[in-house]
Amino acid sequence: MAVFRDLEDARAYFEGDRYAIENGMTLDGLGEGWSACSVTLAPRHKNANGGVMGGAIFTLADFAFAAAANNLHRPTVAQQVSANFLSAAKGDRLVARARCRKDGRASCVYVVDVEDDAGRDVAQVVVTGFKL
Repeated sequence: MAVFRDLEDARAYFEGDRYAIENGMTLDGLGEGWSACSVTLAPRHKNANGGVMGGAIFTLADFAFAAAANNLHRPTVAQQVSANFLSAAKGDRLVARARCRKDGRASCVYVVDVEDDAGRDVAQVVVTGFKL
């Protein structure tokens, strides 16, 4: 059963996730075992080469994991993360979709796919979460 009453309840809770919020990340969708988050890219998200900073991509994926995992059990934190950066983002917006692959008693596993608004696969992040 979901922890948050609805999407607005979850958004209010994650206003406390200052790093993600202050960098433009938004929670766009939430259900039992999944979430969707996005960010409109701005100059602050770019690296010295003009590409999207890996940390911005990772932050979006982490935010999507947090929303999905904490909707099943709060609090849940990331314990181990593996990120594969697949290709450079070409669009103006990134979307991260997290889905639960395993929801155990004390831990969980989520896969987060990040793509740009041109449909390009940007990253895949696998997160093992620990339920506090």
